Amino acid sequence: MKTQTVIAAALIGSAAAFAPQQAGRPATSLAEKKSVAATIFGMDLFAPVSDQNDYGARNKKNLAQGKIGSNSYVPNGLSASQYNAIRDKESAKKKANYDRNVAKAGKFLDYTKFYIERGTDTNQSWFKSVTRGHRMAKTKFDWSGKTGDLQKGYDGKK
Repeated sequence: MKTQTVIAAALIGSAAAFAPQQAGRPATSLAEKKSVAATIFGMDLFAPVSDQNDYGARNKKNLAQGKIGSNSYVPNGLSASQYNAIRDKESAKKKANYDRNVAKAGKFLDYTKFYIERGTDTNQSWFKSVTRGHRMAKTKFDWSGKTGDLQKGYDGKK
């Protein structure tokens, strides 16, 4: 008898699970309901300064090297003014290097122009050269196997 009661209760419960749900009260809020994830992913965290991560943006930022105070580190054998001069020289060198690289940004060799200048579009004479059209880099050593002073020439004559 107990098993029949359990089976009947299970059948009634499963039938109720598939019954249509009653509609709740309609929302009266005018604000758009968004999930927490949609709110977070929809934020524009860089909106106040949208170009702060662009290449060359370091020049727009107020970056400065700290000044040496009375309790600051100064290497042995140097005065504070000498150490400041060294630090300023290093900072100027870093800034010059950064500015040099920013000036090069976005400048590329045009692929089509390179091949037209080489003559690839008209004939294949570039392929018969020793370098086969490649631009070669200078090396520290002379790999030609010839002897003699490099300043005088490879033949060794003055």
